Amino acid sequence: MKEFAADPSHPRYDSLLNRYILEDAAEKGMLAGSALIAHGRGEAYDYLIGEQTIDCAMRATKHALNHLKNAEKPVISVNGNTTALAGEDLLKLASMLNCPIEVNIFYRTPKRMQVLLNHLEEIKQKYGLEVEILGESPDSRIPGLEGPRAKCCEDGIFSSDVILVPLEDGDRCEALVAMGKTVIVVDLNPLSRSAKMGSITIVDEITRVAKNLVSMFENLDENLDLPFDNDSNLRLALKHINESLIDLSSFID
Repeated sequence: MKEFAADPSHPRYDSLLNRYILEDAAEKGMLAGSALIAHGRGEAYDYLIGEQTIDCAMRATKHALNHLKNAEKPVISVNGNTTALAGEDLLKLASMLNCPIEVNIFYRTPKRMQVLLNHLEEIKQKYGLEVEILGESPDSRIPGLEGPRAKCCEDGIFSSDVILVPLEDGDRCEALVAMGKTVIVVDLNPLSRSAKMGSITIVDEITRVAKNLVSMFENLDENLDLPFDNDSNLRLALKHINESLIDLSSFID
């Protein structure tokens, strides 16, 4: 990757870095044509939550990690944007969970799949991680779902009981829930279909979520408020956004 020139003291350094990473990933063929548009849409919501992990997102992250750690067959599903932005931390998390990572993309081509798989394999080798990377040869299908994302691996998504699906699409999220899985969604838009369909929705930016999951893994507070109510969780996120908009209204005559 070519050198990133922004000063780390810049107040929006992390956001600028993520844009740069995605630009580089697009040049390498990792992303679909609409990937940068999707990222920009997410950035708009990140502005509204203050580009930070808000309290309800941290609570959802803790519940998500608790489910992943107690699952019989957890799996982490990644697409192009997630692989580019958070592939390193998600591979570390998969190693900690002793679970596979499965590449599952909507705009699937052999070339793009190979670039994504190679990228994850390079990270795996760099850190000496023992993680099974799936997705190259799907041998099963998600019931009730049409199109390329219905393809999945029997040893990964299909047989999992708890699945982490960052930057998910609503149709597949709904189909996975219908299979009886606990579906953990990462989505900056609390009004999206994925956010509303998920079992646990983390309204936060994916690189922050991945880092939080890794850093909390060994010292997760098991005294969690149960049960987790995702509707209430989303309402709290919307309340935070609404309060941010009210604060901004003071700048308008």
